[in-house]
Formats: sequence, structure tokens, C-alpha cells
Amino acid sequence: MDQNEFYRAKLQYEIDSWDLSELLNKGENVVVVDARSAQAYETEHIPTAISFPHRTMNHETTSHLDKTMLYVTYCDGIGCNASTKAALKMSELGFKVRELIGGIDWWRRDGYETLGSEARAGITIQCGC
Repeated sequence: MDQNEFYRAKLQYEIDSWDLSELLNKGENVVVVDARSAQAYETEHIPTAISFPHRTMNHETTSHLDKTMLYVTYCDGIGCNASTKAALKMSELGFKVRELIGGIDWWRRDGYETLGSEARAGITIQCGC
């Protein structure tokens, strides 16, 4: 793989907070997947996200999901690889997936709101869902 192919691939399979917020605000066919534990999700998560711990993902548990949607996986941040594990599992199961760069940590740093028992105020997503 040459340098140009590497960067094209990176942009095809990763997404940042601003681009994700734009997709959500425009009502695009995107599902945000919190790949951490259910407890972590309850503590704090990205608005519109579903809790789907990567350890529970398999053919049976994903059979109800729409494969025409784009799935964006996230976890805590760069020190966590739950989002990578989830993206790989979902990709292997035939889903179109991108990984959120920096996870919920960078989502917060970029000023976006979170929900949960430790919710933080911030830029509200005006989901066109």
C-alpha cells in the first residue's frame, strides 16, 4: 500500500466528531454504537448511541440490524480498543462500519453533549432522525 492508498483507506474507515455530528444533524442513515460495557454506556454516552458491547456481537445478536445503515463504533478513546474490536466484528458480519477517532473522550473535547448519569452539557445534536 502506498501513502495515498493509506490515507484514502484511513478516511474511508474512520470518522471524527465533527463529521459524525454533521451526519446526525442531516439525518443520514447512521447508527452510533457504544461498544463499551452497558455500565459505561449508562454512565455517559453519545446522544442517539445504542449500547452494544463488542463482546456480545455475533451473527445472532446482530441479525435484527439493518445492513444498509452506516455503523459508527466508539469506546473511551485512544487508550481503548473496544471500538476497533466492534468495527472488525461488524465488518466481518457484513456491515458498513467506521470507527470514531478518539471515542467519547474526543467527542467531549470537541464540545458535544453527552447523556447518562454523568452527562455533560455541550453542543446539542439536532438529529434529523
